[in-house]
Amino acid sequence: MKITLAQLNPTIGDFSGNLRKAKAAMNTALHDRSDLICFPEMFITGYPPRDFLEREDFRERAQSALDELVRDSVHYPGLLIVVGTIMQNQRPHGNGLDNAAVVINNGQIVFRQSKSLLPTYDVFDEARYFDPSDSYDIYEWKTHKIGISICEDAWADPDGHINARYHIDPVYQLIDRGATLILNLSASPFHMGKDDIRYRLMRRHADKYKIPFVLVNQVGAHDELIFDGSSMVLNKTGKPSFFFPGFAEYTATVDLDNGMGQSFSAMDPIASVYEALCLGLGDYLRKCGFSDVVIGLSGGIDSTLVACIATHTLGPEHVIGVAMPSMYSSEHSVQDACTLAENLGINLKIIPIADIYHVTIRALQPHFTGTCEDITEENLQARIRGNILMALANKFHALTLATGNKSELSVGYCTMYGDMSGGLSVIGDVPKTMVYQLAKWINSEKPLIPDRILSKPPSAELKPGQTDQDTLPDYDILDAIIELYVDRMLGFQEIVSRGYDESVVKWVIQTIAKNEYKRRQAAPALKVTSKAFGMGRRIPVSAKHGFFSGTGEK
Repeated sequence: MKITLAQLNPTIGDFSGNLRKAKAAMNTALHDRSDLICFPEMFITGYPPRDFLEREDFRERAQSALDELVRDSVHYPGLLIVVGTIMQNQRPHGNGLDNAAVVINNGQIVFRQSKSLLPTYDVFDEARYFDPSDSYDIYEWKTHKIGISICEDAWADPDGHINARYHIDPVYQLIDRGATLILNLSASPFHMGKDDIRYRLMRRHADKYKIPFVLVNQVGAHDELIFDGSSMVLNKTGKPSFFFPGFAEYTATVDLDNGMGQSFSAMDPIASVYEALCLGLGDYLRKCGFSDVVIGLSGGIDSTLVACIATHTLGPEHVIGVAMPSMYSSEHSVQDACTLAENLGINLKIIPIADIYHVTIRALQPHFTGTCEDITEENLQARIRGNILMALANKFHALTLATGNKSELSVGYCTMYGDMSGGLSVIGDVPKTMVYQLAKWINSEKPLIPDRILSKPPSAELKPGQTDQDTLPDYDILDAIIELYVDRMLGFQEIVSRGYDESVVKWVIQTIAKNEYKRRQAAPALKVTSKAFGMGRRIPVSAKHGFFSGTGEK
């Protein structure tokens, strides 16, 4: 059997655009004389549409798009079409909606299979919208009995190696009913290392049941979520027949009977994060209707990395860099920003803020009488810069990119309405140590980043001689504790038992807790780790956090 996999990038709610992509892929399948074409999970609507699913007009438009695809299928004789969408159900209780795979042939819907396992962890909230299926049926086509699963349905993992959340294994149910081929329609988001996890689980299914396993995954980005594609075809021995590239649309036809073998090679972690960030930024802009970005270039490592990603993704003509030196800015900071802008070929504007700062201070001085200079004056500089960036973005119809990293967001080492200003946080899920790894990786490909940016101590330059380590632990230690506490959700004692200083661990945990209110107002951050600050981490702001460290403090 020849199967065409359409690893495509839909846009949520762009029903006509998604159908155009589908028809182009079907033309490829027809040219290749394919027996079957398979699209990703909820391809017609785009995934995840979230509360759009509660709108009747959205559901009706999805049905109209499906009807159009069914009508057009008569132009593809002999081709079985398997596509993900939403479908109303007639159950007396529940949400009345299924996350479904629809099978189309010659102008008719001939079969449908709805999703059984509705994930409700991390970024997923499918039980809010859908009803779980409790039926598992097989569709016979040509020489195969096809069992269709949808994304999470293949992640039950009853052996408990990866995901032991479920007591039902839909893949086993399909095998038990005689399936000789499993199709999995996926919208499986990326995080670093996810390709290896996904491959190992799918290979275990193929190896265990001795039948071919085909997974087609969505590619592209929607808001914070990035989908890497990385679709695959595994033969009946569990060995890979074909791997699709990551982070790119790709349609190809594979012969299940004569597929050429390939070996699996996990993505380089740093290279994959870079590709993911580029894809996430590009799709966010394109799908939101922007073409240009504004970035505050401080001469530091974070804004440098964001500028490199933006330039690679959009082209230098679409990137506006802005250096805004103050009386505390070192001479080399402006020089480094200028060198970087020249290397990248982007437009750099230099707008000093000292005069604006002093005028503002003079206006506030009568109201500050009797107080000492403190962080208020430091934050004022950041907020002036934020205003300038937003003014330029408004004037030139561009999007301001926030340049803070995950380490800073964790402990609140950032200023609301200052350096947190922006429509998208490109590296808000990238720890500081990884920022340096990414920058060095970029330079290994092409030396764009000045050596001094890579070697000088990081500093906000908001007061004389300031460095980040004046108030923060070394980033190697800070990032390790953040990863254990935020990503792996370990407790205070568990982290201390791993050899970290008790007072440092306590400070990090308490500081993360008291800065929850800042993160609630931060720009959406592209997700590249297993636990990002965003839709997948729902922590109360007005709460007692002391139980984490046994201090009883907020």
